[in-house]
Amino acid sequence: MPYMISARSLPEDRRMDTPWTDRAGRFSWIRTIAFAGALAPALWLAWLWMSGGLGPRRLEEAIHFTGLWTIRLLLITLAITPLRRLGLPRLVIARRMLGLATLFYVLAHLLLYGLDTGSIGKTVSEILARWYLLVGFVALSGLVVLGVTSTDSAIRRLGRNWQRLHRIVYVIAVLGLLHFFMQSKIDVTEPVLMAGLFVLMMAARGAQAAKLPLASPVVWAGIAVLSGLATAGLEAGWYAVATNAPASAVLAANLQFDYSIRPSWYVFGVGVALALVAGGRWLRQGRRLSPAG
Repeated sequence: MPYMISARSLPEDRRMDTPWTDRAGRFSWIRTIAFAGALAPALWLAWLWMSGGLGPRRLEEAIHFTGLWTIRLLLITLAITPLRRLGLPRLVIARRMLGLATLFYVLAHLLLYGLDTGSIGKTVSEILARWYLLVGFVALSGLVVLGVTSTDSAIRRLGRNWQRLHRIVYVIAVLGLLHFFMQSKIDVTEPVLMAGLFVLMMAARGAQAAKLPLASPVVWAGIAVLSGLATAGLEAGWYAVATNAPASAVLAANLQFDYSIRPSWYVFGVGVALALVAGGRWLRQGRRLSPAG
């Protein structure tokens, strides 16, 4: 039998970093699922492109598709930190992969837009002439910076400054969501939902900064209520500014379920689900700590 070197016996910088193994070279379900989940939208887009499923304006549809998945993957990446506080600390091993997947989709978004305009000069002039494109390009540039500095060598070189630099991801998320809002024009249902989920995650980080226990279902219940109300207010404020619609009418629509369920309720539901998860963990821990019999 030929001599084989175990990945665990190799120096860290010589180990093969694959999407389905951890840093020790062992198979990881978390990284495998994250890789498959990040790759699936790209494969689906390729299938729609080849099968004609994108319709006659396939470039425009592909641009919207990659932009939407950029926002989704960015929020999923940001969600890892709060979820770690709910007893899922191993999720952190997929964070870099998801961040790089976000960068891949935003670069594809820009490339497709460049193909749609037809030339680099036209692309640059369009970005400089339209505010929502300029905002999106600034967010894209920030993601490129984070992607370039996500390697192990960059982390070692930057030291403590690396963490300070990567905090701009919150600014990038805000700019990306603003770009999403401005590009969507009238119907901002999905941008409001994405913004509400971002508010939910930032509320969780705020609770952690305030030394509140994120393992508590009561804390998560409060986060759910506040995030749901903030999402409703955000939707009302956007429509009031963009379309002059009465904010009171938009807020009232959040309490009516005749036509659709508004994003604020989905955000509230996600918060309640996380509160239930926290409650389940709390009950299990209480049973383990209670005396037998």
